[in-house]
Formats: sequence, C-alpha cells, structure tokens
Amino acid sequence: MDATLTPVLALWLALAIDALFGEPPARLHPVVWMGRYLGWAGRHAAPLMGTVPAERFKPFMTATLAWWAGAAIVVTAAWAVATCAAQVHSVAAVLLVAVALKPLLAWRMLRDEVLAVEAALDVSLDAGRAQLARLVSRDVSALSESEVRESAIESLAENLNDSVVAPVFWFVLLGLPGAALYRYANTADAMWGYPGERNGRDWQWAGKWAARVDDGLSWLPARITALLLALVAWRWPRGLRREARRTPSPNSGWPMAAMALLLDVRLGKPGMYVLNAAGRAPVAGDAQRAATCAARVVGVLAIFAAALMLAF
Repeated sequence: MDATLTPVLALWLALAIDALFGEPPARLHPVVWMGRYLGWAGRHAAPLMGTVPAERFKPFMTATLAWWAGAAIVVTAAWAVATCAAQVHSVAAVLLVAVALKPLLAWRMLRDEVLAVEAALDVSLDAGRAQLARLVSRDVSALSESEVRESAIESLAENLNDSVVAPVFWFVLLGLPGAALYRYANTADAMWGYPGERNGRDWQWAGKWAARVDDGLSWLPARITALLLALVAWRWPRGLRREARRTPSPNSGWPMAAMALLLDVRLGKPGMYVLNAAGRAPVAGDAQRAATCAARVVGVLAIFAAALMLAF
C-alpha cells in the first residue's frame, strides 16, 4: 500500500471507530490525561481569589511556562507515535495512527450529549437543565425550555469546530502532532481561559496565554466550519459576519451564527449576546436538525481532508 494513503485511511478509520465505539475509557484517554496535568498545573499557576490582587506577571509567566511544558510532552508523544508508524507495515501504521487520532476527535459523544438534552426535556425542564450542565459551564438553573435548547444547539455548533473540524484541520497540516497540540491548546483554554474567577481562583492573567493560543489555532478552522455548514445546507447564511461578531469570542460565533441562520432560530447566552434575534425560538426537533447538519459536515470534511492530503 502506498504510504501516502496512510494518513487518509487513518483519518477515515479514526472517524469510523468514533462512530462505532465513541470515547475510550477515561483511564486510557489522552485528552483526560491532558486535563489532569492542566488541573494540577493550574492549581500552582492561578492564585486564590483575593490573595494577591495586584499581581500579574507571576501568574502569567507561571501558567505560560506550564502550558509550554505540557505542549512539549504532548507533541513529543504524538511525534513518537507518528515516527513508530512510519517504521512499521502500512496496515499497522494506519491502525496505529487511527487509534492515536481517534481520542482527539469526539463527534459521536458531542452528538449524543446534545440529543440527550432534548430527550431529557421530554421528561422535564429540570432534567433538561441537568443534562445541559454536562455540556456547558454556564449557570443553567434559571434557563427556560427554549434557552436550554439554544444552549445545546450552540454547544453543538461550537464544539463541531473544537472537537472535529479543527483537529482534522491541524492533522491535515501537521499530522498527528498538529492534532494533538490543538486538542491540548483547546483543553487548556477550556480549563484556564477565563477572564476572572473560577473555582475560587483568579484566572485573569494565569489563563491569558492559553486563551490567546486557542484563539489563534481556532481562527481559520472556525470559519471553515461555518463554510462547511453553509455547503451542506446548500445556501449561504446571509448576515453571517455581522452575527458572528456579536459573541465575545473571535471564533465561536462563526459556527454558532451559521447554525442559527441556517436553522432560522434564535441562539444566545442570557445577558451576553443574541444571534439571529429575528429568528424563532428553538422547538423540539431543532436539535436533531442541527445534529443532522453537523453529521453532514463531518462527512464532507472527511472527503475534503482526504483530497487535500492526497494532493499535497
């Protein structure tokens, strides 16, 4: 088998493993390992609230150095796997890369968690809120039924980029080390990238580097995600740029705004922003429509990624 087919077949196999089996056990999950390291490092980097109110340089530098140390470990491990794959039989190489790549992609888990929110809403609003709390970090206790649906669809759109499109994008560009570095950076942003207090610690400066790196690595993939959503819907979401800029994040607004406009629903975070304000409130069935669009994006992404890897 031609070695140039290895990354293509590995990507398709990784997506197939994801579709069939979902996530590996936590004890074997590389992203869980990343999270454990970041949790440990974060406790040393971010000061407790109110302990050093004026300090900026120390938490910023401590967290930045800790981020780089973790990144070096992640990239080295991924490079070692890729190097081993290059030395073995082509079939074994595909298997090795696919098994290493799969935990960096999480489409099935994302889809299942979002659809579980809708199923929980069929039981009760409190059940829907409780299920949504597994997906988002915001306070869900006062959300209405439509706001729970909005948050679930937003999470699907945002994480379609973070959990699928962006890792594949960096895999195409830089191989397994690129995908691993992106997932590490995205996990660091999720755990550290807060503009203030979280879990009793001050992340104003300790999380700044992690947030900025994730912004940079996600910039182009987020816009590609919006384009892919438009492609599978066979129409352009008019006003996409304007709506995408309503969110504080320079990236997450693009897939979320595309989803809102293509489904013609209103999405928003109470007190923060509203996307497609003229749209209707989401109703039962809209989460499934969103999941169907996202599934088509995953399929088209796999085809485009394969074509690019074969071409270049």
